[in-house]
Amino acid sequence: MPGEPSRSTLIDVTNQQLHSFLSGRLEGSSPDQLCDIISARSSQLQNVANPYGKPTPASRKAVEAGSVTLADGVLLQVDEVEREFTLAISARFGIDEIQAFVLLRSFLYNEGLSSNGGSTDKGVVDELIAAITPFYYFERLFVLRILIPLFRAHENTGDSIHAVATKCLPKILQDGHQFALDLITEYLHKTEMDIPEVLHADARIASRWAKQNAKEQLVMLEVLFWTVWGYVPCDGPLVVRIFEAAYNTNLGSSQKNSSLLLDDEGNQLQHDCAALWILITVEVLELERVAEDGGMEISATPSDQTFYPSSPESLRRIHEIVTSNLSSQHACTHLAWAFVLSRLSSKATQLKEIPDTYRGFLDSLHPHHNRSKEREPSHVLMARAAFSPDAGLFKLLLTFLTTSPLFVTSVAWKTGSTVTDPNAIAFRSVLKGFVIAMVELVPVELIPDFDSLVEVWIALFGRSEPQSVAGICRQFWQSDWRQGLARRAIFDVARTRFPIHFRPLVRLLRAMTASGFTDTDPLSTAASASQPPADENDDGDREICSRHVFYYMDKLPTFSLVIPLASCTGPNAVYEKAQAAGPSFAYTNLLCWQHEHSGWKVVLDVLTEYVTRRRMYTGTVDLYQDVAFGRTGPGSVPLTLRLEDVGMEIDEGGDEALATDALDLIRSVIQDNEALAEELLESLESNGDLNNSSDNQPPDLVHLTTMILEEALSRSQARSFSRTQLITSAMSVLSALLSLPKYSLRVWLYIRSTSVLFGPSRTSGFAAVALTAERISGHYTMTLALLNLVQQLLHEAFASVLTIPLDNQRLKQVKEEVLLRAAAFVHGEIWVEHLSWKYAQLGDRFEIGRRVSSFYGYVLKQSPPALSDRPFPALSQAVADALLHKATTSTINPLVSSIAVAPHILSTLYTSRRYGDARRLIYLLESHLSLTRLILSYKQSIPDSSKPCLLEQALCARVAGGAGFTDSTRSRIDPIDVLANYVKGRDIGTAVPLESIRVLYALCASLSVTQPSPATIIGHLSNPEATVASLVRIVQHPYEDLALRNAVWNFIALAVDKEPALANLFVTGQFRAPNNKGKSQENAKSQGEDDSKKHTSALEVANETLSRWKDLWDANPHLLASVFRFIDVVWQHGLEHKNLIDATRGNDGFWTNVVAVVKEELGPDPDYETETFIMLDDERRSSLHGAVSVQSYRNMVKSYAVRVVGQDIFLQPQPGPSEPAKKPLSYNKLAPSFKSEDQLNELILEAGSTSYDPSLSDKLATQLQQDFPGLSLTHLQSQDLSDEREFGDDFTFSIALLRSRLQQCASGDDRANAVEEVERRVASLNLNLSLTYAQTALMESWQFLLHQVLPFVRPVPEIRSNLLSLSATISGDLASEKRSGDMMAKLHGTRLSLLLSILEVVWFSDSDTDKHITSFMNLVDNMHKVLLNEAQPPSQSFLGHISVPFHQILLQVIYFCIRQCRNLARRPKVLTASRRIAISGLVDSTLPLVIDALRLTFDSARTRLDLDLDRDMELLVAVFEQCTRPDINVSSVIWLTRCQETDVIKSSLELLTRTDVIGLTDLALLRTHRQPLYAPHILLFHMAVVSVPSGAERFASEGVISAYSNNGISLAASSGQIDVVLPELPGERSPAHKTYCSMIAIVSAVVSALGRQHHFFDAEACGFVQLYGKQIIRALSWSVGDPITLPLLEEMEQVVGLFYALAENAPPTASPNPAVVKVLRQLNYALTHPNHIASLLEPVTAEERALLEKEPTAASSLLSVDMADLQKHPLTARLVHRLFRLSSSVVSTLISVSQAYDVLLGEQEEWPVQEAVIVPHSKVVPGEPASLGTLLELANCTLDVLRHLEGMLTARKTLEALLVYAVTQLAMWLSKPEFDAAEMDLEDHVPQTIDMRESSKRPSRALTDRIRRGMPGEMATDLEKLLKQAKPILQKSIDDKRNAKGDLTQVLLRFMSEWVMTTPS
Repeated sequence: MPGEPSRSTLIDVTNQQLHSFLSGRLEGSSPDQLCDIISARSSQLQNVANPYGKPTPASRKAVEAGSVTLADGVLLQVDEVEREFTLAISARFGIDEIQAFVLLRSFLYNEGLSSNGGSTDKGVVDELIAAITPFYYFERLFVLRILIPLFRAHENTGDSIHAVATKCLPKILQDGHQFALDLITEYLHKTEMDIPEVLHADARIASRWAKQNAKEQLVMLEVLFWTVWGYVPCDGPLVVRIFEAAYNTNLGSSQKNSSLLLDDEGNQLQHDCAALWILITVEVLELERVAEDGGMEISATPSDQTFYPSSPESLRRIHEIVTSNLSSQHACTHLAWAFVLSRLSSKATQLKEIPDTYRGFLDSLHPHHNRSKEREPSHVLMARAAFSPDAGLFKLLLTFLTTSPLFVTSVAWKTGSTVTDPNAIAFRSVLKGFVIAMVELVPVELIPDFDSLVEVWIALFGRSEPQSVAGICRQFWQSDWRQGLARRAIFDVARTRFPIHFRPLVRLLRAMTASGFTDTDPLSTAASASQPPADENDDGDREICSRHVFYYMDKLPTFSLVIPLASCTGPNAVYEKAQAAGPSFAYTNLLCWQHEHSGWKVVLDVLTEYVTRRRMYTGTVDLYQDVAFGRTGPGSVPLTLRLEDVGMEIDEGGDEALATDALDLIRSVIQDNEALAEELLESLESNGDLNNSSDNQPPDLVHLTTMILEEALSRSQARSFSRTQLITSAMSVLSALLSLPKYSLRVWLYIRSTSVLFGPSRTSGFAAVALTAERISGHYTMTLALLNLVQQLLHEAFASVLTIPLDNQRLKQVKEEVLLRAAAFVHGEIWVEHLSWKYAQLGDRFEIGRRVSSFYGYVLKQSPPALSDRPFPALSQAVADALLHKATTSTINPLVSSIAVAPHILSTLYTSRRYGDARRLIYLLESHLSLTRLILSYKQSIPDSSKPCLLEQALCARVAGGAGFTDSTRSRIDPIDVLANYVKGRDIGTAVPLESIRVLYALCASLSVTQPSPATIIGHLSNPEATVASLVRIVQHPYEDLALRNAVWNFIALAVDKEPALANLFVTGQFRAPNNKGKSQENAKSQGEDDSKKHTSALEVANETLSRWKDLWDANPHLLASVFRFIDVVWQHGLEHKNLIDATRGNDGFWTNVVAVVKEELGPDPDYETETFIMLDDERRSSLHGAVSVQSYRNMVKSYAVRVVGQDIFLQPQPGPSEPAKKPLSYNKLAPSFKSEDQLNELILEAGSTSYDPSLSDKLATQLQQDFPGLSLTHLQSQDLSDEREFGDDFTFSIALLRSRLQQCASGDDRANAVEEVERRVASLNLNLSLTYAQTALMESWQFLLHQVLPFVRPVPEIRSNLLSLSATISGDLASEKRSGDMMAKLHGTRLSLLLSILEVVWFSDSDTDKHITSFMNLVDNMHKVLLNEAQPPSQSFLGHISVPFHQILLQVIYFCIRQCRNLARRPKVLTASRRIAISGLVDSTLPLVIDALRLTFDSARTRLDLDLDRDMELLVAVFEQCTRPDINVSSVIWLTRCQETDVIKSSLELLTRTDVIGLTDLALLRTHRQPLYAPHILLFHMAVVSVPSGAERFASEGVISAYSNNGISLAASSGQIDVVLPELPGERSPAHKTYCSMIAIVSAVVSALGRQHHFFDAEACGFVQLYGKQIIRALSWSVGDPITLPLLEEMEQVVGLFYALAENAPPTASPNPAVVKVLRQLNYALTHPNHIASLLEPVTAEERALLEKEPTAASSLLSVDMADLQKHPLTARLVHRLFRLSSSVVSTLISVSQAYDVLLGEQEEWPVQEAVIVPHSKVVPGEPASLGTLLELANCTLDVLRHLEGMLTARKTLEALLVYAVTQLAMWLSKPEFDAAEMDLEDHVPQTIDMRESSKRPSRALTDRIRRGMPGEMATDLEKLLKQAKPILQKSIDDKRNAKGDLTQVLLRFMSEWVMTTPS
């Protein structure tokens, strides 16, 4: 096999397989490989006597040494077990030890041994000998048989192995003459051989040996026949030797062991040998050469010494031999030699002088007149003797031609004949030469038994398969017919008696049409009749012969009739006496007119007469004129003769036989020959009488045939064979007429009008007559003919679909009506019942089942039920209902039970040597399996494919053995197990194993999706390990059928993917038994032995195959792709098989090979536009099929290899938190390619290319619409599962289906050209789609790999640089795309995905160099062009006008570009003017598209919940948000205008009010998606809009508050019932809570953006706050005793943020909500007691729960400083940060409400002292409002955190706000007129002295007095101290980005010194 590992073909290829290769039964070996295989066996082939040699000491020594060198030079090791077996085999068979070793290895490799191979006891050796004996015997036979196809090919230059034969034969047979003599010598030796001593003990074994010996003799005779056929000349000594051997052995019957050959098999072997001897003795006489002028030479010095007549001594010896034995079995040889003698005598008479060497012999042939009264020469006497009744010449010939396997295939099948090639053309050719010599030797008129001669002629030329007689028939018409009257005299004699003797001429002509035997011929088998022609020339031969027959019959020169005596005498005499016409008449009143007429008219008259007579018999009178030709009407002048006037004789067959012969002749001429058929029918129906009126026209052939059929089926008489023949012939004629478009309509109409065929009831028509009679007899000839008619009706209906005019739908209805009736009849009357019928021949049962299942299969193929506009939909649906949708047990049982019980029936048939029935059973299996696969494949395409169908249930159920073939040990059979056994079957051909594995594939795929619990394949295997081992052996065997190997690999890959248990078995090769600790030592030992016998696993075979990947890459990429697919699937399930594949994953050589495949260059894509077709493997294929197929599979190989690398990286364990990522070996092997810019570019650009050409499908669709409007591409869609389709010209659309549809459309040159053009275009499209599919797979594999290598590749700068440059290149290709169409859009999306994968590796960067930025800007520019591309506009994707949208991928790429542009925009001096223009171009083209798409998406989302819409919305909003940022889009006018034009904001608000913002309407979707659809994205869109001030203004005017107040959560929020979690969604934050918080944030943003100028919105916002007041109060009511969650914190932040916004932008309000002030004290407690608050934290999401579990246990002494450290306490730190942020927001809100900055900056008189709400005392109580002590405590805590975490911006802001608020609150408190120290006393404060420092601006006296009267001075002191402590910390943590200048603490200290503190004078 191409590309296979280098191993010994002596082992891998058996002699039987080699013979199959040479005979053309197996494909896959090139001529050079065949020569190599033959060369290695040349010594075997030369050694006729002992092909396996004899035991020798040298060979024994080599075997015992453990190392042997085979004949082909391969060195092999011999282990101990093999040594013992080898020596035992050598001793048993007496063969050479090395040959015994090869035999053993070959047997184990090709057949396998089921017994234990590990032990070496005597029993096992004997068992092996018993098992290997049949294999050895077969191999011995095939050693000889190998030569037969070589001899045959050597003489035929057109043979596919002619070159092999001409090269090898001279090397094998250096002396052909000696080889022939050696054959004869060895043959004679075998006839005298004794039984070996070792076999005497067992009579059964001895008998087997004797039969094997006889079989070898037979095969030797076959080889001898082919040797002298042309390779070795027949010289005198050789011919003499052959004659001596033949006569001495009495034609092979003289056998020493004849007593062991008395059974049927032994007798058959002897008969076959005798037949071969007769053929050989006739063959070597070379009668055809002898008959030629100049063929013989009588000369003293002949020019050709190698021709036996050149040796007078040989002639004499042959004559002695022939004349010495006159038994009847030698009659053929006797007559053949007589012919040779006649030619010798004739030649001698022409010579002037006879050479002396010949004189004696020639004189002996002519007795002297004086010595003998006998005047006749020897050859005349010999001929007379041969023709004498005692010789039985014709009986012998008829016996040969009708009962010998040499001439009858069916007999060969039935008897299991050893004949290698039954009914070979050469055999018939020899006999044809003999018959021609016979009629030349003796004139036909003088041959005594003319009728027997006719029977022999018919049997020779007509009773055979067409392919065996086509050649000799053509040779007769084209050569023999012209070579003299003698050779055609048989036709002249029959013609002169026609039509008086009607049958002889008609039967002779029918035989000469080369159409072979009829259905009713006992020699015919329905299986053989249905076989296709073996050679494409056969059809041409048949046409030539049929045309000769037609023209001969059309112009017969004579017409004979019997004249009644009354018509010759008397006054009314019609005839005058004339001279006798000739001596050949037996009647004195017989007249033979020399009158040219058409015999076809007579044939039609015979049929007409039959119908008329039958109508009269049935009581109908005066109907003759209705059916007869109108030649006797009134006014007719010429005398008209009727057939009864002619004197036609009717023999014992009756008129039925005449009608049958007439119909058979018509059928044979018109069968599959449309042009000739039309000529014949025109000749039949043309009326030469011009006087006939149109009313008196004769019935046509269709009408006549139908009437004959009706009459035969309406008779109630007992069944007769003649009526069976007549019915069969009539139906066959109708079947043949259906192929003629001009006449087929008549057939349809007549069948529709009659009820005798497919009647509605069982009481009439075919069901009552034929079925009933045939069930009684057990012979089903009529039923088979009916099924053939139904099949032809079906074929014609589908073939003529396109020829029916579109306006003639009635005709389609007629055809469908007939087909439905036929289908109903076949299904109800035949299919469901045929298994219970009685059968005389079991093969008929198989053939009936095959034809019915073929009928079903043809309907499903031609009219797939999955297509809506299929032809004949009612018929298709009826079949689909019967077999799938509405299947019943009675329908499915015949299908499944036939498959299940076939092995038992097969074994029984083989045992009883009924090989013909076995062959038919194999054909049945092929058809049933094909139908099963069609049903299972179709089932996967229907909507409810998850529900198991009845067929699947039947296949998964055990069925009874049935029909008397049940094995008692196993009464019930598992169909799946049977299917698996078929795959490895060696005796069922090549089609059944292939179909079986494809059925298993379809079944496994179908079962994997069934619900609720799918069945498994492994559960139905009786011995899973053995089954898996056999499948692995098939894929491992290099010379197994290629299609089968690929199919098995596909099944293995699917099984690994779908069935874990079976997958484990394929990966390991055996089940892994549990390791029990208590296992005894003996068990452990046996376990070790089991391990040693471990089967080879599929993974090991794949690994071995991979080591030679380069050879397969060049020669057989299809097989390599199958292997890689399996590896890919194993790696996809790598986690399941991790322990099993770890060794392979660490294998350096494995990854070296895989990566080498990844890096292998594909080369340029081949051309795919077909111009011509060629014949490839007997199929008409595109001339580009091979190149495209190879390229496609190489793409697939690379795609699988790339994916395997990616899967391996995925399987790499994730490193720990502190561990570096460990790179797998697979990545390390591939890494250099990533770092090399050239290699990376080549690999990815190769993956990114696509050859798809949309113009092919466009042109094809246009032509179909124009020329064949009824045909669409969907009709031609392949029904195979996508993974099983083969790349090439039949990939997607079925070429075979196209040809069947167009076969009637090719009438006329123009139409024929159109058909040819359509076929070329479909082939081109298939080729293009093959490349496209494979290239897409490679592209997707690279996407996957890029995702996997991301962690390793992204950190490497040079790889990022390479990929960035590559992304610009790929985007450039996308931008320049000119191809359009739906398929191209899919590819466009795939290429965008590849680009996205690259960009995900590139990722965002803030430090790109100028080179990188240039590449990126090229990408930006290209993406701008992609958006504007006219061939692939993104708008079409958004609108859903393409089947596979690509806009989501495009949006992600755009998002990357825009976001990276923003990164660049932040960097100074990076964006030049041209770059900014490029960015603006991308943004400006993106935004309108995105806004329009958003509006479309919002509108669509109102009508349905759709995940794709949700994803669209998410991506669109993300891109919109990026594109509207001011840093790259300065002006918002354009996009806001677009928003206004499209009304997208209002549409989003309307959607928000209508959509389910919680997601409770679809809980399953909510739990899966973890959030409701649409709402989060709508709110994000709102946030993006309002984050731009002008956008917020536009947004505010669209009714946002109304929408936010009237939606799905409004009621709950207004009631204060929105919780953080939702009971229906455990482990997740409540979607309602998220939505509520988002709305609060958006309203805050709008208020902040609008400022104080839009009071109308402030009022609405206040209303919003009032509406949701309860929820707001609930949030702010949190206290330190309540649990805390992060979502609750967010809600509090948003609420406070809203208050802040309102306070900042709304008009001044009253004092803040007390809840806000209260929450400040809770926050202070929380931040100052972090351990407590950490204990209250409740995780909501799974992520939070995981973080909490990782959180270290907090010690009681930890402070906020420790808890805020993200490194030490990640979750608690997040909580602390959020609390600081909330504190900052609360204080900022209080500052805004209290107008603190006005206090700092304004005059005291303007201070809003009413806002002084913070009581200036130090008491800190969580349940009370905040005091100044609260602020100080919180500020000190914040200062501590900031001191340790300087970069914590939130803490800094909080501290600043606290200081400002504390200072201003204290100042206002002190300035309040009503301030009194008594208030302080109420707070239980101890009076303290305050040191009041003086200032330049001193407070009023009253204020000072108040302080002195009891103000707690320490508060001010503490505050001042805090300010001073904070000053250095704040200065140190200044945020550089804010460019803050000045010192806030200094300002506050100064303010305090002025207004709070007083300094003593």
